[in-house]
Amino acid sequence: MRSLGIAGSGLACCLVIGCGVTIPHDPDGALDRITGTTLRVGASPAQGLVRVDGAHVTGPLPDLVDEFAATRDADIEFTVLGEEEIVDALEAGRIDLGIGPMTDESPWTERASQTRGYDTVPGADGRKVVLLLPLGENRFQSALETFLDAEVGP
Repeated sequence: MRSLGIAGSGLACCLVIGCGVTIPHDPDGALDRITGTTLRVGASPAQGLVRVDGAHVTGPLPDLVDEFAATRDADIEFTVLGEEEIVDALEAGRIDLGIGPMTDESPWTERASQTRGYDTVPGADGRKVVLLLPLGENRFQSALETFLDAEVGP
């Protein structure tokens, strides 16, 4: 078997880029779908991070999500859910993002993608807080993590 070498690898990259594939890629178009429309967020109560009072969701994580949504010209629709319900809703495509008590030790990594852990989020109290996203929506995750890095640090 022959190796493509540097020239062949470059050609392969040009072919992929020429096909209109954006890298990173969102197979279900999450970032494009929320831009200019609605970011659907599942929120689970979390001490110091997410407060739920009836249908009203507040706290440091909802504030960060609201700021991120503003960068995408998107409104936010919060749905109060438990942690497992957030994962189910992400898999079913009913929400775009999950926030709550999840940390970098989350048991949901086979069913949902998670951001890097952020212990600098106000209210994190040393926990490495993560946000959950649908699996494979890498462009959306990259945009969100770039935003979070700028707001609360990597």
